[in-house]
Amino acid sequence: MSHLNIANLGEDFVAQWLQSTGWMILNRQFSCRWGEIDIIAQHTRNNQESILAFVEVKTRSPGNWDDGGRGAITLKKQAKIERTARIFLAKYPDKAEYICRFDVAIVSYQIISKQDHELSITQESVTSSSVGEYKFQLQEYIPAAFECLID
Repeated sequence: MSHLNIANLGEDFVAQWLQSTGWMILNRQFSCRWGEIDIIAQHTRNNQESILAFVEVKTRSPGNWDDGGRGAITLKKQAKIERTARIFLAKYPDKAEYICRFDVAIVSYQIISKQDHELSITQESVTSSSVGEYKFQLQEYIPAAFECLID
């Protein structure tokens, strides 16, 4: 399976996890000339205050070189995500008053054997999922992972 397909499956997994925790997915792979945001999600608190999360998903195999994807969230990448978020908010001005934050989801994946796949079906939790021959696990979800300069 290609790197792009693995990344998309990781994003699918995180979107499902967010929905299971009460978030509504507004957009997936929102892109403009400045960049792309993997997931844009909204959560409304009990006091009706809405939060808008711009989520960067990093899906990595075990033993990767960049600390599970954390090393790929450079200042340059953060600036691209922020510019793209500004474009999203300009396109959807009704969301501009929401509390905005930039989250990062760290997902690991591994190829599983048929025997392991049969076992994992009964042992999976909300933070892990199997798709075909791959098992995905949410290693860490970091809310407000980097500074949000959007007003």
